[in-house]
Amino acid sequence: MIGFCPLASGSKGNAIYVGTKETRLLIDAGISVKALTARLAQIDVPLTSIQAILVTHEHTDHIAGLALLAQKLNVPILANVETAKGIIAALGVRPRFKIFATDEPFCFGDFEIHPFSVPHDTMDPVAFVIRANGLKIGVCADLGHVTSMIRKHLENCDYLYIEANHQPSMVHASARPQVYKTRVLGRQGHLSNQECAELLKAIYHPGLKHIHLAHLSSECNTPEVALQIIREALYGKPVDISIAYQEKVSKPIYF
Repeated sequence: MIGFCPLASGSKGNAIYVGTKETRLLIDAGISVKALTARLAQIDVPLTSIQAILVTHEHTDHIAGLALLAQKLNVPILANVETAKGIIAALGVRPRFKIFATDEPFCFGDFEIHPFSVPHDTMDPVAFVIRANGLKIGVCADLGHVTSMIRKHLENCDYLYIEANHQPSMVHASARPQVYKTRVLGRQGHLSNQECAELLKAIYHPGLKHIHLAHLSSECNTPEVALQIIREALYGKPVDISIAYQEKVSKPIYF
């Protein structure tokens, strides 16, 4: 597949495919190799064709499948230094890393990849802007608030994968422990529907083709609520919006 496709999105595991004729990457590997293989097959991508794995940060829902996957494929893991240290500590293995510097663009195959800092409760979490085939893709989830630099990096994207994690009223009303509520609602936690909507209003432009709403909480959000808030915020602006799902392949974007 030449394109972009979320394979899993949420607290139970995250993985995204992005590929051109020359290069095929995964962003994160937070689900099992068996699940990755099955979901990639649904978009006609053999697991063995993956050439590298980009990692945003070392939380388990982003790296749970990484150890076995790296062993099976023998491909480089693209991460910054602090995330690499976190992966080694969490998994007890040392995959073959290719280290990038946060906020410094680099190339892999025919992709130009720009990792940039986001506020989240890990050592050095990043989001990515990826350029290929004359297109710009923004992948930005697991962040507690939006900074001016995040808005700047995500300007003029053709495709966006953006976190719409929770509805604050549903967090407060949930049976989750207070420590969870404090974390999720904090400035190093996750982005709410309204914060996502404000970001999208700020960076919308007529060339934006599609938005995936990502990392929805299974207990403190619903696809219907997230879509309603985002569509109201972008009312009258012609752009396709869909959900990045946890348990199934989401809408594929073909370049």
